[in-house]
Amino acid sequence: MAIISAEKETVIIDELMEQIVSKTFTYGHRLPSENILAKKYNVPRMTARNALTKLEERGFIYSKQGKGRFLKEQAIQIQLSLTAGTSFTEKMKALGYELETRTINCEQIPYDEHTYHVLEARKSDAIYKIGRLRLIDGEPIAIHYSFVSETTMPRIKKDCFKIQSMFAYYRKLGYGEFNSRKSLLSITFPTAGEQQLLSCKSMVPLIMVESDCVDQKTGKVLEYTKVLYRSDKFKYDITMNS
Repeated sequence: MAIISAEKETVIIDELMEQIVSKTFTYGHRLPSENILAKKYNVPRMTARNALTKLEERGFIYSKQGKGRFLKEQAIQIQLSLTAGTSFTEKMKALGYELETRTINCEQIPYDEHTYHVLEARKSDAIYKIGRLRLIDGEPIAIHYSFVSETTMPRIKKDCFKIQSMFAYYRKLGYGEFNSRKSLLSITFPTAGEQQLLSCKSMVPLIMVESDCVDQKTGKVLEYTKVLYRSDKFKYDITMNS
């Protein structure tokens, strides 16, 4: 019986998603109620409720108490160019977006083999994790985590809360041109803290981009970066330049 309910729930989700993708529903459109869905698919009301709850958790719909569930507004199209020579701040400003950056933390991390390997750091080196929340037009879009070695950037502990753009900071220190050896894209889900910062639900997938930043002249690794992008509020035109 539980298997049948789960299958019916999946059918409801798939058919509602098909209507959302085909734009049968428009922004602000009220979705069918739990009772209507239960009757249409011949399922208990709880099965219909679970289907709607999952769509809400994934960020496609929202509820108004006593009024029902409604389709969220269309996602904003953001061009996400994976080029190493230009900072995120510079890219967004060039595209005309009103970008705000908030530094949310700066802390020394315990030894992590992968991070230390990417940074070409020694086990005795102090590595700092700098977290910055990015907002466009007041909406949280991403969290940038930059991992920097104190050996490479001796003042990073003192300066981290003042940094709006890591590239601008590196240029002040005499580094001019930047490159990346590798960029990796994957899907992850937000922690409880990241949900609060990004104003999203636990089941909203995040696009995670991992990369390094290398000074072209010296070949020195300046940072290792993890960026978490919201996938429900924004669409990303991902381009890569050589």
